Amino acid sequence: MFIKRTQRTLRGKTYTNHLLVESVATERGPRHRVICSLGSLGPAPKAQWLKLAHHLQDSLGGQESFLEHSAEEQALVQKATLAAKGKKERDAGNDICIDLEKVEVEEARQAGTVHVGHQIWQRLGLDQILAEVGFSHKTRLLTQVMTLNRLIEPSSELAMSEWVTRSALSDILKEDFSQLNEDRLYRNMDRLYSKRSPIEAALCAKEKSLFSLQESILLYDLTSTYFEGLCLSNPKAKRGYSRDSRPDCKQVVVGLVLDAEGFPRAHEIFAGNRSDSTTVADMLAVLQKRVGKSKDATVVVDRGMANPENLATIQAAGYHWLVAAAQPERVCYFDQYEEQTGWQEIVREPSPRNEGQRKVRVLVKPAESPDGSQSIALCWSEGRTQKDRAIRQKHEVRFPADTEKLAKRIALGRLRTTAKIYEAIGRLKERYPPRGSLLSACLRRAAGPTLLP
Repeated sequence: MFIKRTQRTLRGKTYTNHLLVESVATERGPRHRVICSLGSLGPAPKAQWLKLAHHLQDSLGGQESFLEHSAEEQALVQKATLAAKGKKERDAGNDICIDLEKVEVEEARQAGTVHVGHQIWQRLGLDQILAEVGFSHKTRLLTQVMTLNRLIEPSSELAMSEWVTRSALSDILKEDFSQLNEDRLYRNMDRLYSKRSPIEAALCAKEKSLFSLQESILLYDLTSTYFEGLCLSNPKAKRGYSRDSRPDCKQVVVGLVLDAEGFPRAHEIFAGNRSDSTTVADMLAVLQKRVGKSKDATVVVDRGMANPENLATIQAAGYHWLVAAAQPERVCYFDQYEEQTGWQEIVREPSPRNEGQRKVRVLVKPAESPDGSQSIALCWSEGRTQKDRAIRQKHEVRFPADTEKLAKRIALGRLRTTAKIYEAIGRLKERYPPRGSLLSACLRRAAGPTLLP
């Protein structure tokens, strides 16, 4: 709030007037709103106008001034206060009273997240990638809708159509989705699956150009997903090893290759009865076809796929490999594990987005295989130490109990034949491999020499 001077010439005579104004924000930018007219303010010097403006602002705000003011100033303050109150009362007549407790929100739609997702979709050029593989405009719109749903509020195709109506996608994409149903979404999934090879190749090229990704590490692993029903139209739906503990359901096996940054390189769907170790050669062929050969890349697979045949296949394809050794292969390195020298700690920085994250301590020591043909890295970590300790403690509790149960079955005559007894012993040895010899000794003492020669 400040005092503004204006002049007006009428019939050759100039009239000076001072206005008390305040600056307000409008659609066209800041504008001055007149509170009241203060007259000529003469012959008071201009230096006192700021003091008068502060006095007027305090008075309009309901505050009393502790300073002494002249009678003229008091008259101006009183005049301005009355004018401002009158203007406020006149403006109040145009206000609409709203009872906030009775306000209801209907058909609220999610706009912020879907708008950001749409902008990212456009900047990444995903619509152009889909157009190059031959998809129509409507197919590209449905694909964008399904992708945004997976990012924002993942749901099934049945629930996805209802989510679309709760979002602002219809306005953003300028498309009517009122008739969208799960059947259209399922058909769109089929169209995407038939073009997965060129889409994956184009996405990999886009990711490399955006993030300067290194291709030195390729991580390969598998998972499975099961179906409810007979799945007669899906030739790959078979019963096999179920990671979801549902051996009664048919399933498919999904193989995925990632780079060191976690970006997908290629994926493939295998029959549900395929063993993990039999998919390595096929996955390398898929990777070569879709994204090409990476120079000096190292393929990392888990222990279940690290048989000699697969390692030879990886090496023949021109890749290095890195695997975790099986338990029997580690026995010859126990002495080196116990040595305190030669260990080097791997520095693992916590994520900047998670200040409370704690990385476990990891130590590495280089070694060589007995025949000198392979490079070995001995690893020690706090997490693995805790895990192994917990497994041993659990075995120490369960092993004597299971051994006692088997000894009682033998003593009571429930297991009479030697073949059945050895079969039960074999199951316990498989469950507790480090204690196999101890198990045989315990059972000999419990059952006697007549049953266990």
